[in-house]
Amino acid sequence: MTNVPSDIEIAQAASKKHINDIAAKLDLRPDDIIPYGHDKAKISYDFLRTLDGKKDGKLILVTAISPTPAGEGKTTTTVGLGDGLNAIGKNTVMCLREPSLGPCFGMKGGAAGGGYAQVVPMTDINLHFTGDFHAIGAAHNLLSAMIDNHMHWENQLNIDPRRVTWRRVMDMNERALRTITSGLGGFHNGVVREAGFDITVASEIMACFCLANDLEDLRNRIGNITIGYTRDKKPVQARALKAEGAMTALLRDALQPNLVQTLENNPALMHGGPFANIAHGCNSVIATRTALKLADYVVTEAGFGADLGAEKFLDIKCRKAGLHPDAIVLVATTKALKMHGGVAKSDLKGENVDAIKKGCANLGRHIRNLGQFGVPVTVAINHFVTDTDAEHQAIRDFCAEYGVSCNVSSHWEHGGKGAMPLAEAVVDLVENQTSQFRPLYMDDVPLWDKVRRIARSIYGAEDIIADKKVRAQFAEFQEQGYGHYPICMAKTQYSFSTDPQLLGAPEGHDVPIREIRLATGAEFLVVICGEIMTMPGLPRVPAAEQISVTDKGRIKGLF
Repeated sequence: MTNVPSDIEIAQAASKKHINDIAAKLDLRPDDIIPYGHDKAKISYDFLRTLDGKKDGKLILVTAISPTPAGEGKTTTTVGLGDGLNAIGKNTVMCLREPSLGPCFGMKGGAAGGGYAQVVPMTDINLHFTGDFHAIGAAHNLLSAMIDNHMHWENQLNIDPRRVTWRRVMDMNERALRTITSGLGGFHNGVVREAGFDITVASEIMACFCLANDLEDLRNRIGNITIGYTRDKKPVQARALKAEGAMTALLRDALQPNLVQTLENNPALMHGGPFANIAHGCNSVIATRTALKLADYVVTEAGFGADLGAEKFLDIKCRKAGLHPDAIVLVATTKALKMHGGVAKSDLKGENVDAIKKGCANLGRHIRNLGQFGVPVTVAINHFVTDTDAEHQAIRDFCAEYGVSCNVSSHWEHGGKGAMPLAEAVVDLVENQTSQFRPLYMDDVPLWDKVRRIARSIYGAEDIIADKKVRAQFAEFQEQGYGHYPICMAKTQYSFSTDPQLLGAPEGHDVPIREIRLATGAEFLVVICGEIMTMPGLPRVPAAEQISVTDKGRIKGLF
């Protein structure tokens, strides 16, 4: 394929249908959606209420090997597979996460797919979209403002400024705001205290938003959020500040799932977007459940590699929402496997079967890990035009040793047509193998042991380590009745270890726990490992430097 247009050029040249026509494919009338222009809409609460009692379709999770700078194309494969399933006559809806502005202007890129396997309007999706992230950030920071306001006045709840755990958020990479001192400038500017910012996708409001069943559930979850502690170390919840009503009001419209389309005019739902390295990495429960009622097949994705996104999808989202996935697609590329095999990014173009074989150790670890959950797995090779048959065969041979099917998918180049072999393999998997889904650990396993189970069973670690203070926090949360919570690991996405430079499938390492955060609204425990930050920074050369607008008003430089 020569002179390949950029992702944004392909997206801007797309023949989009009116969003009413896309809605009609799902038997939605114009009155069932709330249009945001001509090519995107929200599905109304009134319509969502009509879905109760309808049969669920089949749920397919797309995940990937450990990410590398070479790229794996997990979202691209999700879109391509969805188009491929529709191409072979299976009524399919894709469920994706919304992108954060942080990576868009930083280094990772967007989250609308790529090549000829994209959802559109790509520029809108990767920028402000329907305003969901702004609403989440506003709701989060409203609570922050009400906390500081309460302490400024009588502080009837006796909140200890030193023990406020609720940070502020913004949807941008901004390392300078990780740790700040607020309230400076005199009495009228509030209480002086140490504070900080996380990125919006790491917000507990985002987690509550994505795990909520409906508006009432969202309000209750927000009310349950622990914002800090009193001077005698008693927890204070958002409900005590009377914040949950106003926060839910800000989120009312946002909680309705977003409807968009692929380049091939197939429907896709995009809703919610927590990162999988610092949050639980899955789109909203509402969107997934809606799609399951509207389609025979639902293809969804979870962020980063299977050790993070898939584990959290299975251990948090499925556990909380009662979902039972029918199949898992594990995405790999020859380039990424070469990097895991020790090849530098600058040397990836030439054929290197030996490096592929060595890098397959990472693929094998993910296959074994996913096998622990009882869900049938197939491997998808996301095809690059520089791939060779020998490289593909090496991956197929490796997968055969694990008894797992492997299919090359050229959706990036050929769209749904290129993904038809993968689609056929997924249908075969779903129809001929029975999913016996089970989580990695049960609710009654102690919190410390849950973390150790993840570290040993998923990361290949020898053990977890933490200082006396962190261990005491584990014991305290256990005693306070939070022992049934699942674990949300915050860890580098680039390695099974906490060292981003340690590629492949390392074993015998320790996982150091730096901090734990109690999320009583989301109902999980965030375990922060190694050097991972919940507020990313921009790279030396941010992607923002290449983004602009033409004199005709078109966005350029966005992928």
